[in-house]
Amino acid sequence: MAVINQPVIEMVRLSKTYRSGFRMKKVQALVDLNLQIGKGEIFGFLGPNGAGKTTAIKILIGLAKPSSGYATVLGKPPRETRVKRRLGFLPESPYFYEYLTASEFLTLAAQLSGVNHSEIKSRVRQMLKVVRMEYAANQQMRGFSRGMLQRIGIAQALIHDPEVVILDEPMGGLDPIGRKEFRDIIVGLRDQGKTVFFSTHILADVEMICDRVGIIVGGRMVEMGRLNDILSGEVESIEITLRGVSGKFRKGLERIADRCIEAGELLMLSVKNEEEVERVLAIARDAQAQVKAIIPRSMTLEEFFMARVNRARRGEDN
Repeated sequence: MAVINQPVIEMVRLSKTYRSGFRMKKVQALVDLNLQIGKGEIFGFLGPNGAGKTTAIKILIGLAKPSSGYATVLGKPPRETRVKRRLGFLPESPYFYEYLTASEFLTLAAQLSGVNHSEIKSRVRQMLKVVRMEYAANQQMRGFSRGMLQRIGIAQALIHDPEVVILDEPMGGLDPIGRKEFRDIIVGLRDQGKTVFFSTHILADVEMICDRVGIIVGGRMVEMGRLNDILSGEVESIEITLRGVSGKFRKGLERIADRCIEAGELLMLSVKNEEEVERVLAIARDAQAQVKAIIPRSMTLEEFFMARVNRARRGEDN
């Protein structure tokens, strides 16, 4: 792990144990996490359900104490008030005062976050514009959809112009347009020199905007690094799409391909290498089939994530 001289977020041998159930059995939620995140970095914190992501986030925002090790935000313990004033946070399942309007709620959030009184109105208008919710400024939030509430949640996390933004599943409830707009907001924060730490299950979005990712499984960090380093870019498979393949030729193609999918008149095949591509094309010529596409595919973050989680669960990291 590269050393960052002045990390904005740091975890050093961070562990958390708690007791659960009738017998108060010990549960190890986090085990020796080590992490440094620099200024102006977007860090994606990934893991399956129950991996320890939310526990780590609770420690970073000062809602939980570690059992051992420590964490700092902006060089200070997360529980300090002066740190919290410089931190924006959106929980996974936020609660809103449903009888307040969007403007009233953001005004309250601004007051609680220490925004100067003279700046609150302009800041509320600015945040409603950022999350594309100006039209609902004076509507009570009890009538909002989940996606609308999520947008307001993002706005309250940014209302006081924080230096560090921590988001737990921020894209939940957002439609594709909302996700695109959220990605633009996050990239904009990085351009302003702010640090963004967020967890999500939507790996395609992580792949688009994150500088680095960390994968946590069973409370342990099993992988961390830049996406370019984690995903080698090597071709993992080659997809071939054919049109007009008759039955007898199809059997020969199925023996070559790892995967074969029929969609109307199209037959989509996945093969491992160029030799198998040539064998498929030879059969296609004999069948007088049309070759519609040949597409090399590199490993995606989702595929890497699944492989890495399964490896960790099998105990192959020990």
